[in-house]
Order: sequence, then C-alpha cells, then structure tokens
Amino acid sequence: MTQLPGLLDTEAIRKDFPVLDRVVHDGRKLVYLDNAATSQKPRQVLDALSEYYERYNANVHRGVHVLAEEATALYEGARDKVAEFINAPSRDEVIFTKNASESLNLVANMLGWADEPYRVDQDTEIVITEMEHHSNIVPWQLLAQRTGAKLKWFGLTDDGRLDLSNIDEIITEKTKIVSFVLVSNILGTVNPVETIIRRAQEVGALVCIDASQAAPHMPLDVQALQADFVAFTGHKMCGPTGIGVLWGRQELLEDLPPFLGGGEMIETVSMHSSTYAPAPHKFEAGTPPIAQAVGLGAAIDYLNSIGMDKILAHEHALTEYAVRRLAEVPDLRIIGPTTAEDRGAAISFTLGDIHPHDVGQVLDEQGIAVRVGHHCARPVCLRYGIPATTRASFYLYSSPAEIDALVDGLEHVRNFFG
Repeated sequence: MTQLPGLLDTEAIRKDFPVLDRVVHDGRKLVYLDNAATSQKPRQVLDALSEYYERYNANVHRGVHVLAEEATALYEGARDKVAEFINAPSRDEVIFTKNASESLNLVANMLGWADEPYRVDQDTEIVITEMEHHSNIVPWQLLAQRTGAKLKWFGLTDDGRLDLSNIDEIITEKTKIVSFVLVSNILGTVNPVETIIRRAQEVGALVCIDASQAAPHMPLDVQALQADFVAFTGHKMCGPTGIGVLWGRQELLEDLPPFLGGGEMIETVSMHSSTYAPAPHKFEAGTPPIAQAVGLGAAIDYLNSIGMDKILAHEHALTEYAVRRLAEVPDLRIIGPTTAEDRGAAISFTLGDIHPHDVGQVLDEQGIAVRVGHHCARPVCLRYGIPATTRASFYLYSSPAEIDALVDGLEHVRNFFG
C-alpha cells in the first residue's frame, strides 16, 4: 500500500460512509472519484436526518408547541455551526438557501433591485472570470441584460490560471461587483484572492466569492478573505442536497432588498405595502430547508472532528501523488495546473483523441466513478479547444490505492480503444 506523508486514516474514515462499501458491475468495489460534483455522506449525517424526521419534524419559528420549538432550535443551531465554521462575525450574516446557485442568484438580484450606492445599471460594470461555473456566469449575464450593465471578465493563461495582467483595465471605477470562484471546479486552480480583492477595494467595488469547491476542502475564514459575499453548498461537504449558504456583511444585508417574497421574511403586511424582517430571515422566504440545515450542521460537526487543516493536507498529498501518476499515462493531458501547488483536489484531463464520455463509460465498467463533460464550465473547454474533459476529484476518504486504480483503469481504456 502506498504511504504518503500527511494522509488521514482513510481506512477508519471510510467506515463512516456506507456507500463506499458498495460493489458495482460484476462485483467490482466502488472507486468514487466524483467528489467535486457531490460528496458522500457519513452515518453521522444520515442519522441526524433520520432522527430529525422521526422525532422533531415541524415547521420552524412561529409554532409554540414542543416540536416546533425543538425544530427551531435545531435549525437555528445549524446556523450557529455554519457561522463558527466560516468565522462569521455574526450568525445573522448566515443565510440558508437551497444551493450555491441560489446564493449567487440572490446576490445578483439584490444588486439589480438595490438603491444607490449598490445599484447595478447601464452606467456600471460587472466583472467575472472565464473559469467560472455556469452558476457564477448566467446570473450576471441575466443582470447585465436586465440593467444594461457591461459584463467583463478575466481570461485564462495556457496553464489554467487567471490572466491578471490587465487587472486595472478589467476592474475600473465603473465596476460595481467582482464575482469569482475561489477554487475552480474544472481546473482545480486556487485563485489569488488578495490581489483581486485589493484592486476591487481600490475602486469601491463589492466582491462575491464562490467557495463551493473551497469550503469542503480547506479552512474558510470570511473575515480573513475580506469579501462582501461568500457562497457555498452543503452537498459537496458531506451534507445533504437542498441546502446552501450565503454569507454577507451585516451592513449590506441590512441595506439591500430581498430576493424572494413570502412568509417569514416579513415584519408587517397590509394590502398596500409590507415591511421586512431583519437579516437573515429577510432573505429566507417560506418554509426553509429545515432537515437539510440540520444535516449540514451534522456535516460540519463531522468535518470539525477531523480538522479542516488535516483534510487540506490529506488532499494536497493525494493531489501531488495523482499528478505524478497521471503523468505516467501516455497521451494524457491535464487541463489546468500541472503541479500540486495552488490547486485543489479536482483534476481534469483528456486522453489522446478518445472522447471523455467514452473514457468515463469504460472506467465505470471497472467500478471507477469519474465525471465527464464540461462540468458546467463550458467557456473553459472553449478556451482550450476541447469538447469536454474527464475529471477525477478526491476528498477526505480518498486513498492512493484509488488513484492507482484510476491509472490502471486508464491503461485499460487505452487498450480498449487500441
């Protein structure tokens, strides 16, 4: 068995994840390398969800009966856990959404409806990057179309990093919002947050960070980031689907208008007008994802029990090993940084002229689960002149043996297609 410095005890950790014991396709043991799409869930999270529905299920906040009070305590307790996990100055800065896409749409719509000085209109600019997930492209395209604002973006270098050589021309005095990914879901690139935020602050622009591929894998401190908004999702960090988070600075949440209207987000309602509840409830219209929030809280407890620093070290060691092993595969081209420095644990690649969908299908027949396609980042594929990629992505329960299985599987792919 390959031993690498900094690895977690994956044999012990994997016992917490029932699905990893599955066998697929003629008794082959599952090798799950699709963690950038969604992570698996430990028993602790599954048990928390089951216990909530079996013992506490009720709607939150306004009920006076015991189940409603207990459900409210669990839901708001999850908010406390998220706030501590990301080092938020206040729990009231944590907004629950259904996923990171909704969080980013929330920010875009708030700015489209806002009064000065936050309003995005025809005299302003929106800045994103060419490596964004579609969830951090389309909302800003829609906002630009609706308001007449100009959409601008940073391009990519040949080695999969942001080209910031023209940062002063991209981020200007007209820029109202700069929104970019902390860690790319397709390239694995970890972006230079300080450089971008410093320039945005020079011109008075707001900054929104998509941390969907960061929050599960490394310590996330929103105060240290110095951004104005940070979005991430629960299902990539051992939590359930249907729960996302938007963190925003308190003063912004107080000043900006709500995105959705309905129950819970109001203070008073008449037939003529309404007033809104303070944040975070101002942005949580209707029945929220209660069970999902409880599950996310349990996931955070689980991650904290292992330690985010240790998870980061584990994945860095795995990524170093994976880059080295993949370099041994003839005709394989990594799309993105080819070293483990300043990159996350998602590696996209092409294999000669074999279509990535064919690569993925043959790997699946060997029990190896990877992701194929453009990974909701089609502009990246266009930039590098490829139709799609195969992506292998690792997490705290991934092991060097699974990387070895991937490399062996890719050799089988090459042989299969001659």
